[in-house]
Amino acid sequence: MPAQLWVSVIELSCFGGLLGLGYYLVLRGADIFLFILGGLGMFGAMLGVHLMTTNGWPWPLAVFVGVLASVVIATLTEVLIVRPIHRRTGGEEMPSILAVVAILFGLEQLAGTLFGRTPMTGRAFWDADFTVLGAHVAGQSILLVLTTVVAFVAIGWWMRNSASGRMLRAVGDNEHAARMLGVPVDRIRVTAFALAGLLGGVAGSLFAAKAGVAFTSGLEWTLVGFLGVIVGGLGRVWGPLVGALIVATLQTWVVYEFGHAARDYITLVLALALFALRPEGIFQTKVRI
Repeated sequence: MPAQLWVSVIELSCFGGLLGLGYYLVLRGADIFLFILGGLGMFGAMLGVHLMTTNGWPWPLAVFVGVLASVVIATLTEVLIVRPIHRRTGGEEMPSILAVVAILFGLEQLAGTLFGRTPMTGRAFWDADFTVLGAHVAGQSILLVLTTVVAFVAIGWWMRNSASGRMLRAVGDNEHAARMLGVPVDRIRVTAFALAGLLGGVAGSLFAAKAGVAFTSGLEWTLVGFLGVIVGGLGRVWGPLVGALIVATLQTWVVYEFGHAARDYITLVLALALFALRPEGIFQTKVRI
């Protein structure tokens, strides 16, 4: 592929990796797929763009408010929706997942009502252009890469070295045993959801600044992060980033060789092959009780 396409691969990988990391945290800490994650990124991004373009807010403040909204919605989702369902059903996953999916579509409609149904053009936070190996690289792309590196290093360090990070892994491995040992399960679950909301809001804001955002982006972005964590697996904290890189490379190459319509086919083939041959992803977790 031409060098410019590899820039697109890296951008998509970082975006999908950040969303996948949010999935990873909630799966490890609450054992549930947070299918609202792409919607959180979409809502936070649209709110930030709206505050910048309509109200004239400076981008740092607008982005902060958008990301904060993503964190608040994620936290409220756990406290008001997922936790009560989790308790009533004795920890069954499907009712909680269905409720979260319903919230995703509700968020899309709410965003369309509040911010309009016309796609929004983002505003770059860093107006700079560089040439790397013959490829054009925008400053916004560099910000996305740097943010992704910092996020994965910070989350990896936190999960390995902090008491709360180790407790998060314990809750995901066996919630009942963690409660018996005195682990504050409810606080850990809220922490996982809040961090996922933070990652979703940051990823959405950074990506929208380059590629734009619409109220329908929530489902598409949800699938981007979902594929990253499914391919990468839960065995390593950087697994979602590896998975996102594989997915982005395949999709970009197929579009380049066969056209945009072929992207959905290669995605479907990849998902089916992975579910059939390695359902736990490339990096498999060792402890699941």
